[in-house]
Amino acid sequence: MLDNKVFKVIIGIVMTLVVVVIGYIMLMIVTNYKPKSELDISIENNQSKKINIDDDISMTTFNIGYCGTDKDIDFFMDGGTQSRSISKERTVENLNGVMTEMKNLDSDIYLLQEVDKKATRSYKINQYEELKNKFKDYGFMFSINYKVLWVPIPLSNPHGNVLAGLTTMSKYNIQSTTRYDLPGKESYFRQLGDLDRCMSVHRIPVENNKELVMVNAHLSAYDKGGNIRREQLGFVKSFLESEYQKGNYVIIGGDWNQQIPGTNFSDFKTTQQKPEWLQDIPKEFNPKGFSWAYDKKNPTCRSMDIKYKENENLLAIIDGFLVSDNITVNSVNGKDLGFKNTDHNPVTINFKLK
Repeated sequence: MLDNKVFKVIIGIVMTLVVVVIGYIMLMIVTNYKPKSELDISIENNQSKKINIDDDISMTTFNIGYCGTDKDIDFFMDGGTQSRSISKERTVENLNGVMTEMKNLDSDIYLLQEVDKKATRSYKINQYEELKNKFKDYGFMFSINYKVLWVPIPLSNPHGNVLAGLTTMSKYNIQSTTRYDLPGKESYFRQLGDLDRCMSVHRIPVENNKELVMVNAHLSAYDKGGNIRREQLGFVKSFLESEYQKGNYVIIGGDWNQQIPGTNFSDFKTTQQKPEWLQDIPKEFNPKGFSWAYDKKNPTCRSMDIKYKENENLLAIIDGFLVSDNITVNSVNGKDLGFKNTDHNPVTINFKLK
């Protein structure tokens, strides 16, 4: 039989743990980010440049992986062990590398995903402000899609506090920006620590009284069976078709977290098997009047269960564009950066309005 004092100590420890867990859950519920289904987003440093019907326009989509998913990182949600950037110095190095590549591309518009404003995983470096300081000739828009008090896993080195989102940058004048909450949620307690997926919609007036409607999107990744992703795709399809029927020019780019139709991971050398999370965009997702635009030669993401090793990691194309048929696509080019600073590669489309 346990000594009475030892028994009391054990009970005290158990009760303390219970109080801590309950307190944590209550704090997560109280601070839970609950955005409206549609939310107006402010435009900072909005530019004055107007779009002309004969302009050649360049747009790049790039998931920068909070500048913490470089070649030396694996990720706990993919079967690895790490959840944070290696160090503050490495985060700065990755951010500078990303910005250098963006400067080299010199696109008119950037659709960025996984940009941290303040997060434990990226050592609280405000990447959004750093981008604003580096690219002063762009307008900036930020839509929150991850705002969590504390992600407690993995226990050995928790993901921690996160404030992150989608960032859109434009050399053109933006008339308005709206954050649309995407449908489909995880179970209640899991959702408390998960992303609130969204798409950011930007409207640019065109001289023929139409609008160029640009969408920056980042869909779900780990929902078992892909049911949430299918629900989100249904929402996206309805939105795109509605805008197209109004006569607008419509283009959506981003991280679809699914293989884009016409692509296959088997096109790239790998020693790995297809992971459960990597699914194909369903054939029934075919918005009327739209076609896919991607670069089949260059992968846009790598597997994250292991650190990057050339010809070993599974590679796939999950980043790209869907374009309405009143837009002429001149070219689409991915750029293989060897996953040096992030687990994604940028994809750039050049287009003209008809």
